[in-house]
Amino acid sequence: MPTPLSILDLAPVVSGRTNRDAIRATLDLARAAERFGYHRYWVAEHHFAPGVAAASPAVLAALIAGATDRIRVGSGAVLLGYYSPLSVAEQFGTIALAHPDRVDLGLGRSGLVRAADIAARFDRASGPVEPGRVVDGLLIPGKPKSALSEPDVIARLDTQQRLVGVHEGAGEYVDQVRQILDYLGDGYSDPDGRHYRAPAAEGSGARVWVLGSSAGASARAAGELGLPFTANYHVSPTSVLEAVEGYRAAFKPSADLAEPYVMVSADVVVAEDAATAQELASPYARWVLSIRSGAGAIPFPSVAEAAAFEWTDEQRSLVVDRVETQFVGTPGDVAERLDTLRRVTGADELMVTTITHGHEDRVRSFELLAKEWAG
Repeated sequence: MPTPLSILDLAPVVSGRTNRDAIRATLDLARAAERFGYHRYWVAEHHFAPGVAAASPAVLAALIAGATDRIRVGSGAVLLGYYSPLSVAEQFGTIALAHPDRVDLGLGRSGLVRAADIAARFDRASGPVEPGRVVDGLLIPGKPKSALSEPDVIARLDTQQRLVGVHEGAGEYVDQVRQILDYLGDGYSDPDGRHYRAPAAEGSGARVWVLGSSAGASARAAGELGLPFTANYHVSPTSVLEAVEGYRAAFKPSADLAEPYVMVSADVVVAEDAATAQELASPYARWVLSIRSGAGAIPFPSVAEAAAFEWTDEQRSLVVDRVETQFVGTPGDVAERLDTLRRVTGADELMVTTITHGHEDRVRSFELLAKEWAG
């Protein structure tokens, strides 16, 4: 049986189309993904990004669950810093009660990380690009450059976090995840011994995952609590191996998971021939640049719009790690590269994300990959 293959969707807004079009495309793609045999369909959470319509993962996951019959649905990920653990447990518990044995609650930590700390991870706005390395056939690029450390970008990110509503006072990340697990179980007990039950979450069967880009708090929390973990090669290819190793080193068996379970993500574009795939993927660099420059994801450009953009060497250095680790090509070529990713990371499951300007091209990419992967 091949390694399970799942989908992460940003509900991308493409140039010339609307947010409504993006949501409708996501529902159409979810139905197609179920027909193609994908295992899960997760949606992301992004705010103040003109090119991403996935801002409310609970609402979007509920819509997808209602539009499909069998595929697992969930979040990749709810940004826990913007909610209380109770509200997250109740939201996804409610979806799981309506759609038994189909709902995943993927948790992220981005909302808990302040803008200055984000900037500290991307403190190389100038200078040469760090060299990467190849590990048993898998490219691990050097630390990326970014403009996120610039003062005006930090100020804007700070304001955005306040506007979204950073939830304070819930404790360390691992404690927040533990509290969600309690609500999904038989309830939460406070330090004074008072017990609180959440009927909308209790016994719902929502499955909790943790997503992470490094060997830090997310990987440790997933390991310590015995939860499945998703490592983001598509967002942070530089640190994917450290993230997986950190999770496995911290892992303690739980009632639901006896051994570590790892899913690894990748950006892919598949077409019948390599030249077509490269053309469909060509706007990706321009889109990543909008994120790495701190402006937020722009609507995904058309091939013509991307071709008209005039690049500087400095701009190209901001996106090189993401472009070089995008898997683009024929079904066979991409499947082979995905298998290398699986082998090197030891992944139990893979999650792919694809953005193209044309919706039909995106659906076709997922269809071709699913057929090739099933063998």
